[in-house]
Amino acid sequence: MLCLWATTPAPAQEMPRWPDDFRARLEALALIQTLNADLLANASATLTLDRWCAAHRLAGEPVIKADRVSGQDKPATDEIRNLLKVGAEEPVRYRRVRLRCGPRVLSEADNWYVPARLTPEMNRALETTDTSFGRVVRPLDFRRTTLSARLLWHPLPEGWETGAPLPPDGPGALELPDFLLEHRAVLTLPDGTPFSALVESYTRQVLAFPPRR
Repeated sequence: MLCLWATTPAPAQEMPRWPDDFRARLEALALIQTLNADLLANASATLTLDRWCAAHRLAGEPVIKADRVSGQDKPATDEIRNLLKVGAEEPVRYRRVRLRCGPRVLSEADNWYVPARLTPEMNRALETTDTSFGRVVRPLDFRRTTLSARLLWHPLPEGWETGAPLPPDGPGALELPDFLLEHRAVLTLPDGTPFSALVESYTRQVLAFPPRR
């Protein structure tokens, strides 16, 4: 399992108000599970978030942009090198980005990749631009293997559908944590060679639209 480090959330954007009641909690759960399924079914998280951003009108220009985060380098551990199938001397680069739709950061991603398995043009783009990793390496026709996918927030308690007690409705807004969903994955070339290991944390901004009423 990929190691986790403490993350500092991006500056908060104002969220639409979700009421603290059963219907809103059920809708939030359904939406998180829908996004989770979409991510599991597609190789590129960037392109999946493109579609999510457009479908839910999160910005006037519904295209995901990547903002690189500097000064937080994390060397590849033995575990990551094993996932990438490289020895201790093979260069592995690290890149951290925040993927946003307009001003809303939808995910934060840690990415370790093997530059020798990319083209010179791809490496140059990754080193000198904010272009998202998925867009840069798209010509590789890569595959994605999800190692784990877990909800970081449960709007309803386990067993709610079989009679477990439900949270009481509250008078205020539903409080969403900074991060709702986490994926860990490895990207491989069509021949199965791994070239990237990822930890992706999806923020509450994926629900930055009013619930149905």
